[in-house]
This record gives sequence, structure tokens and C-alpha cells, in this order.
Amino acid sequence: MKTAVIFWSGTGNTEAMANAVAEGAGVQAVSVSAFDGDLTEFDAVALGCPAMGAEELEDSEFEPFYSANEAKLSGKTVALFGSYDWGDGEWMRLWCDRAKAAGAKIIDGEGLICNNTPDDEALAKCKALGEKLAKGG
Repeated sequence: MKTAVIFWSGTGNTEAMANAVAEGAGVQAVSVSAFDGDLTEFDAVALGCPAMGAEELEDSEFEPFYSANEAKLSGKTVALFGSYDWGDGEWMRLWCDRAKAAGAKIIDGEGLICNNTPDDEALAKCKALGEKLAKGG
């Protein structure tokens, strides 16, 4: 199963999560600014973005990328993940709802969130998420 792990990170927390997801999936994580592929070429996609502003996706790089590729998630197995520092994870619930509306099959029906820097337990969950993603959910 061809798998991609694409992320945006401002502090390194979501990048650490992305690297653990990628390790579990057996692929390399790539930042959204460096991704030059086409999501239609992948069977499974992991997308990582932290909560920004008023619990929303990062708006200068990640949101434009996501909006441009949202329709390409239809029928794909998708894992969503990211870190946050405040709030209760609303950005992830909204993002999951948005991805489901686009036709994505979200692993476990929800995204994986981590408060600030991922600890060993959070990184283990990320790795397990990547393993599940690579097996098709």
C-alpha cells in the first residue's frame, strides 16, 4: 500500500509526531512545503498539523495545501494528527468532520492529538497509527 506522511510544524512537536507515524508506516515524513507528489498516487495518507490561532489549521501553508487536495482524499484511508497547546481539540474534530465529508476513511474515526511535546506514550501511539495506516486502517 503506497503511503504518504505529510505535515506542517512550527515548534517541532507535530514534526516529532510525523516522524513516529512515518516510522510505523515504513516511509519518510515530508513537510507540506517539500511535498511535490500527487495525493491521487497514494492509497493511504497521514496528515499532521497543529492547532493554530482559534483552534484551526495553519493558514499560510497547510490550509491552502489541504484545501487544494481535499477532494483527492475520497475513498482513501487517512490518519490525521497534530499537537496543541490550548483548547480541547476542537480543531481536530472539525478537521475530521471535514475529511469525512470529503469521503476519507479516517482511522478509528478520529484524529490523534498530543498536548505540546509528545512524550514516549504519545510517540508510541503515533507509531501504532502509522502501522495501522500502512495496513489500510
